[in-house]
Amino acid sequence: MNDICISPSVSVRDAIDAVDRGGQKTVFVVDKERHLLGLFTDGDMRRFILHNGDMQQPVAVAMNPHPVVFHTREAALEARDRERMVVYPIVNDEHILLDAVFWAKNKGKNVISTALVDVPLVMMAGGKGTRLYPYTKVLPKPLIPIGDITISERIINNFVRYGCRDVWMVLNYKGNMIKSYYDDLHPAYSIHYVKEKEFLGTGGGLSLLKGKVASTVFVSNCDILVDADLECIYKVHKKNHNKITLVSVMKNMQIPYGVINLDAQGNIESMTEKPKFSFLTNTGVYVLEPEVIESIPDNHFIHLPDIVQRYLDAGERVGIFPVSENMWLDMGQLSEMEDMIKKLGL
Repeated sequence: MNDICISPSVSVRDAIDAVDRGGQKTVFVVDKERHLLGLFTDGDMRRFILHNGDMQQPVAVAMNPHPVVFHTREAALEARDRERMVVYPIVNDEHILLDAVFWAKNKGKNVISTALVDVPLVMMAGGKGTRLYPYTKVLPKPLIPIGDITISERIINNFVRYGCRDVWMVLNYKGNMIKSYYDDLHPAYSIHYVKEKEFLGTGGGLSLLKGKVASTVFVSNCDILVDADLECIYKVHKKNHNKITLVSVMKNMQIPYGVINLDAQGNIESMTEKPKFSFLTNTGVYVLEPEVIESIPDNHFIHLPDIVQRYLDAGERVGIFPVSENMWLDMGQLSEMEDMIKKLGL
């Protein structure tokens, strides 16, 4: 567990990196003697980002300093069967970290909850996928295999694990091939299709769902995987009364050069060696209220980010749900597809 133990002086940015590297959605904040000082989870990261926290601050200001702890592995396992937490730390009487049980290791590929049983998934599956040529000259992007199943099935299966049983696909390029594939598959969920007559962008195709979808929906691009708590995303969206919620990822990038900063007169003010920058980017997963779909003009080309901007300009409630970088896999380009396969261990 040493790889997921960090010092309280580590920056929040580096703590997020440690969460990503560890793959357990949490890190333990400990002192030199391994006394457990707190936990830093993806939920703590989300709260810190939404409060516009400074990523350079020490993780001690962002961690949970009073986590629930257990004194035996048996007690931790019993608790895991009763209630869902990210981690169940095991400490001794001096509060020294000895071991931990992780809920994620128990969830497998089974249904996690039924929270999305009445929440449809809409997949934007009509693009040509030109950045994935030559693969997409033969197959539409949703049918490109990632391991032994297609990327679109992997996306759908993530939602099925949270109870989703109703899937809509917005089709265009090689749409009949996609429909034939799923008709032969006979999946355990219901799948419906709407087909564009011409390309309407990542948002315009949603207008084809008018009168067909009357509830809050998830919308996903067909080339990304987000390993986040979908139930939590949905509940946060509803609790905040958002019209639109964007699932966003915290990207950390390091400039591999020394950066020169100038003053107003063009003189060198300072130099920063290989600075790190953090920013939120759109993953391509959204939660929408049905009136958003109803507001999209018929046969009108528009991308979903432009719809989001319209709602922002109108003063409507638009929220974000941040996730860490390791929770988002994109296969929009060949190099990214190869990276996705590698990270999935396929």
